[in-house]
Amino acid sequence: MNLSDMSTRVRRDLKDEDSASYRWTDNEIGRHIDHALRDLSRVSPLQVKATLTTTTGSRDISIAALSNLVVIEAVEYPVGHYPPIYVPYSLWGSTLSLLIDKAPSGVENVNVYYGKLHTLDATTSTLQPPLEDLVAIGAEAYAAIEWASFATNRVNVGGGAVSGNYLSWGRERLDAFHEGLSTLGRNAALRVRQLYRPYEPKPSQSTDWGP
Repeated sequence: MNLSDMSTRVRRDLKDEDSASYRWTDNEIGRHIDHALRDLSRVSPLQVKATLTTTTGSRDISIAALSNLVVIEAVEYPVGHYPPIYVPYSLWGSTLSLLIDKAPSGVENVNVYYGKLHTLDATTSTLQPPLEDLVAIGAEAYAAIEWASFATNRVNVGGGAVSGNYLSWGRERLDAFHEGLSTLGRNAALRVRQLYRPYEPKPSQSTDWGP
């Protein structure tokens, strides 16, 4: 699904398919889709891995190149070990600091696992079908509630109940959207804890006898 497909779906659910008299402009529909997409990305971002490099004698690494960053999930250093070694870190602005005892002695790779905003444009989508459903619900909710607010105390061809109907329907869709986001957030947090569980050496299988 691309942005045009999503717009068509949202209009269909909003009963706004007459191109000669659209209730929402294309820009308005696109804005509501983007609103829902950003909300979803905050709780279930696109999972990405980037390899950055250290500077000799410094624990600080610039993350300015990580575009559309939502959250950093884990930092692997040094790389190439199994199981992977994840180290604690701190963030300040666009600087990630490795909280390690000894600063890197040279230029070394650091794997950063992070979440970024999803993409939905004319040619590209990073959304799986279940997430497409949720974005559509959110966009429809935002569109209906905005139009209901705009139409309050205005004369419209459907009579005074039209804005109220849109408001009620929009709130129902918004509740469903928020419920879906809550479920995604819980599932995402569980996956992150499982995926980036700190490595702990297995206990010794031998017996240490005292003197």
